[in-house]
Amino acid sequence: MATYRKKPVEIEARQLTPDSHQSISLWVASAGYNVMRAVTGLVIETLEGDMRADYGDWIIKGVSGEFYPCKPDIFAATYEPVEGGAA
Repeated sequence: MATYRKKPVEIEARQLTPDSHQSISLWVASAGYNVMRAVTGLVIETLEGDMRADYGDWIIKGVSGEFYPCKPDIFAATYEPVEGGAA
């Protein structure tokens, strides 16, 4: 069996909080994706269908411009800040 390593890629991501809710909604919608407000987060149109993002989750803009939510523990295990990148 062959083994593979995930290519290093840089992505844009923002953590969903009550304070960032509006700006993230506008960010996703400005790229042409549907986003709906949920009681404790957002529902985002993704390539795999509508996905719920709760407060604390990260919203990722992928390499093809697609959006999807990511749980904080998975985000921390998968991504690290880029030096000189915008926070």
